[in-house]
Amino acid sequence: MKMGKWHIEYSVTLLIILAVVLLFTPTSIKSTFQANMIAKWKDCFKKLEYAHDAIIKQEKSEILTSFKRAQTPDEREEIFVRIIKPYFRLSEKKVKKHYKVRYMNGNKIGENDELYVDDYYFTNNRKMIVGIKDIPGKKDNAMFIMTFDVNGYMPPNKWGKDVFGAKIYADKVEAIGRELTIDKQNEDCSIEASGVSCSNYYIIGGGFND
Repeated sequence: MKMGKWHIEYSVTLLIILAVVLLFTPTSIKSTFQANMIAKWKDCFKKLEYAHDAIIKQEKSEILTSFKRAQTPDEREEIFVRIIKPYFRLSEKKVKKHYKVRYMNGNKIGENDELYVDDYYFTNNRKMIVGIKDIPGKKDNAMFIMTFDVNGYMPPNKWGKDVFGAKIYADKVEAIGRELTIDKQNEDCSIEASGVSCSNYYIIGGGFND
């Protein structure tokens, strides 16, 4: 009897442990994944700031002259890709058109959206996908938008999850969302919103809102 009772108690204990593991494992996995993506984005943003500073200090006159000569957004983009390529080790091959990025809430990015990007590039190790878009004539004087899928082809390919971005100015780099209040950034960094402002919200130490 005692042996049978011990087996029952042992089985119940194992079932309780298993239930707890099943209950918390999905959240733990998601949290770990998101923490890794945020860490990669922060490293990427630091590299972007460094690249921008280096370009401005070493090649400013050449860049400005090249951009003045450029007649179309495509020409400006080509020049910028050539300049930024060594810093992120961009591949010559563009990412195929079937690669799509969505907002965090799952909505599609329309062709008329500011964050719609035509041209994406692999890094040489293919672990990251970089999007580059010329945005001439913006009121805030931004010149380019750069997007970074720090998880490469792997899903979810969504803003605020594994996709982040920054605006490139002549004299600075800003993570997207910086112009918004912290409350607005926090509100946007959730699965019910676009997730775009997560780019800056994570840089300033904010956390993801389920």
